[in-house]
Amino acid sequence: MSDIDLVVKQSRNIESLLKTHYHAEGKGLHQLITSCEERLPHDVIGKLRFIATMRNKVVHEEGYKLEDKAGFKATCKDMTDILTPRANRFLWKLVGAIVLLSTLASLAIYLIHWDNIKHLF
Repeated sequence: MSDIDLVVKQSRNIESLLKTHYHAEGKGLHQLITSCEERLPHDVIGKLRFIATMRNKVVHEEGYKLEDKAGFKATCKDMTDILTPRANRFLWKLVGAIVLLSTLASLAIYLIHWDNIKHLF
């Protein structure tokens, strides 16, 4: 994959996340970041600016080579992970507890009434 393909695909994904989940507006990645800066975690703004700058350099500067592809990919993955909304851990624990309790309750009911229902099998 060429530098341009890599950078454009990664930045397009981040642009989509900013527009969808942070209501960003603008044409380029820098404008999108600026428009939703107050809704973003403060520690990611610099990394997002780095991605936007690399994107602009790769696309607009003739012969520019991305020096650290692995670092760029890692930064993009980190930003994608941070910007992608997730359900609260409490919610997942609650769902797990409900499933576990309902399974245990069903098992208890079967064990208590096994003599009455075993002829069905």
